[in-house]
Amino acid sequence: MKPTLDSRQLLAFSALARRGSFTLAAKDLFLTQSAVSHAIKALEDDLGCRLLDRVGRRVMLTQSGEQFLRHTEKILREMETARAGLDDLSKWGHSRLRVGASTTACQHILPTVLREFRQSFPKCEIRIEPGDHGQQLELLRAGQVDLAIVIEPPAGVQDEFVFVPLFRDELRFFVAPLHPWAKLGRPPREQIATETLILYNKTSFTFRLVSDYFREEKITLLNVIELGSMEAIKELVKIGLGAGLLAPWIAREELESGALVSLPLGPRKLRRRWGVAHLKGRRLALAEETFVGLCDSVTEVLGLKNPGASADSV
Repeated sequence: MKPTLDSRQLLAFSALARRGSFTLAAKDLFLTQSAVSHAIKALEDDLGCRLLDRVGRRVMLTQSGEQFLRHTEKILREMETARAGLDDLSKWGHSRLRVGASTTACQHILPTVLREFRQSFPKCEIRIEPGDHGQQLELLRAGQVDLAIVIEPPAGVQDEFVFVPLFRDELRFFVAPLHPWAKLGRPPREQIATETLILYNKTSFTFRLVSDYFREEKITLLNVIELGSMEAIKELVKIGLGAGLLAPWIAREELESGALVSLPLGPRKLRRRWGVAHLKGRRLALAEETFVGLCDSVTEVLGLKNPGASADSV
């Protein structure tokens, strides 16, 4: 009878497959590079096949390695679930929730959600990791957050995650009341290319959506100011420095007070879908399921479920 697999070797193999480097895998596991190398060699000897190939400084999975990785990840997930279940039994009401969210979601959505969540799980340890869309997906992959409030992942990476939709929004131009576009009630197409546009972070998924939109419209943006804060974008627009691109729910107060005016980008709308994402194959704990449900309820209370009506009315 062959001996059972060593969980420490499985962890080393999983980390190495994910990171593609003995040095980085050892760093993640708080081990020496030699310890990881010995664990992989022992695992390969035990299985009787080669799992990895070294290509320069990179480590690549063999065909056997790719097949074995699927089993390894399933085993490790089951072990994590078993341990979490025992922890829940021994410490009822004591749990942990790690949430990733953009700064915008942290400001406008999370406060209400977490206030409601605290009433059901007063002893739960909560940690928030702010960051843009791409950062949140990386945090999910690395197991550093349990859930992330994000824009729907692009088609190429959707298979890695479960995405629970919450609401759709629409990106629109925002200008000061005295801006010429505000008086016209629309942005003249021929003026968009030369207008100073104030956009969110060039590394963000939203910036990519905006760039793709205007490329498809055959409009080349010549004057762009890039900022890492939605609040800063609104302030620059208020003083008449240019036109910002925002979703109406982010500037609700300014729209209601008349400090900003919202205009469509053009005949074709640019919409995004927001939701809560987690790694596929991962079973959610009760606290996590409750958090997802509260996000759905709160976004409905905040009026985010039907952005079309609110956007067209301002």
